[in-house]
This record gives sequence, C-alpha cells and structure tokens, in this order.
Amino acid sequence: MNYDKGLIGGSTVLLVLSLLQEQDRYGYEIIKELHIRSEKAFQFKEGTLYPVLHRLEAKGYVKSYKAKGDTGKTRKYYKITKAGIEELKEETEAWESFCENVRKVIAAGGQKSINTYG
Repeated sequence: MNYDKGLIGGSTVLLVLSLLQEQDRYGYEIIKELHIRSEKAFQFKEGTLYPVLHRLEAKGYVKSYKAKGDTGKTRKYYKITKAGIEELKEETEAWESFCENVRKVIAAGGQKSINTYG
C-alpha cells in the first residue's frame, strides 16, 4: 500500500526511536528493518532518514558513534538517549491517542449512510 507522505513523515520519529530503543543501529540497518517489519510498506530512502537522525541528534534524543560492524566496516551507529526514551514515550502516547480518535470518527461515520450528506 502506498501511504500518504504526511502520514509517514508524522510517524518517522516514533518509528526510528522505537527501533533504536531495542538496539543501536546504523542508518541502512534502520531503513532495512523498517522495510522488513512493515512488510515492505515503508520504503525509506537515505535522503529521508538521515535528516531525521540529524534532527534527533541535535535535540539530544540520539547520539552517534563510529564502530566496526559485522563485516569489519566502520559505520556510524545511533544510540537512543534518556531524553530519547522520554520522547519515545510521548510520541507513543500521542500516536495511540491519534489512532483512537481516528477510530472513533470512522466508527461513528460507519453508522450513517453516505447518502444522508448529499
């Protein structure tokens, strides 16, 4: 399914921080994991992800460091901070509230006929 860019953009911080809460990851690993877990629905590009990571780092939600990966190649990893964990909690609460309110609107709208508006 192709999602509206606004929906994806509004949830990017939540998605990235969720993955980083599990373990430190490098950029391409984040992209790959989002793609896999979403069953190919989320197809982030580096040009989309790295500005988000840089903003998160500037706000103190993540820290970056360089380390050798499994292949021996040095990569830039991102680690969630305590402030990032707090932000993740807030983002999660906001997302859950948003989803619940969307469900309420959809459920209420499903009880009326579309023809009553026309």
